[in-house]
Amino acid sequence: QTRMQSLQPEPAARYRNVLEALWRIVQTEGFWRPMRGMNITATGAGPAHALYFACYEKLKKTLSDVIHAGGNSHVANGAAGCVATLLHDAAMNPVEVVKQRMQMYNSPYQRVPACVRAAWRNEGGAGAFYRSYTTQLTMNIPFQAIHFMTYEFLQEQLNPHRQYNPGSHVVSGACAGAVAAAATTPLDVCKTLLNTQESLALNSNISGHITGMANAFRTVYRVGGVTAYFRGVQARVIYQMPSTAIAWSVYEFFKYILTKRQEERRAGK
Repeated sequence: QTRMQSLQPEPAARYRNVLEALWRIVQTEGFWRPMRGMNITATGAGPAHALYFACYEKLKKTLSDVIHAGGNSHVANGAAGCVATLLHDAAMNPVEVVKQRMQMYNSPYQRVPACVRAAWRNEGGAGAFYRSYTTQLTMNIPFQAIHFMTYEFLQEQLNPHRQYNPGSHVVSGACAGAVAAAATTPLDVCKTLLNTQESLALNSNISGHITGMANAFRTVYRVGGVTAYFRGVQARVIYQMPSTAIAWSVYEFFKYILTKRQEERRAGK
């Protein structure tokens, strides 16, 4: 996804679709090359998602009680998802910066510590890891609002009694991720540009660090026009569908187990 969103890729890194990109990366750069950055992602994902779902569950209940007298409220679901995103992205933004730099074509970074040191030393310390934070929030807040509202809506259709139903959780999660991913791809392209600070000077007379969402939007348009905002949309949807399906399935499973244990303890008393 990161490479397919590149505005001015090297000739060897121009891909027509996801399968071609994966095949050529494995063929020319090795079997493990697509996995680069997985370790830093795994490290950050645990605490980030813990904050994310804990905040979502608490706010969803609180806001539903206020807005809809305890019933399900799509407004409450969307608002809870937006607030949960603030905590999630604060933890994950530095992870995304490192991961995307390591995934770029001809990336000079082989190890996470080397990438972190280079960004810290050459780009102004901690600010280098949060240059895209406002853009990421601008992307993820509507993404999560669409994501949560779509998931809850589909659960009402597929699982109206809101019981533990793995099939409905997988389908609802995958569809919600796909819809949200497609709708927010333009913002993701801008985020990738801010994270990677891709050099655009040769062909577009653009040089220096790119800062801010507005600047990123203008730069994307100058380099590739309207179509550039949707680069990597297929890869983004394909990535998000299993990701959100797995996330919701795991979340609903543990929620079911913990709720069941609490009920058993209360019954034992």
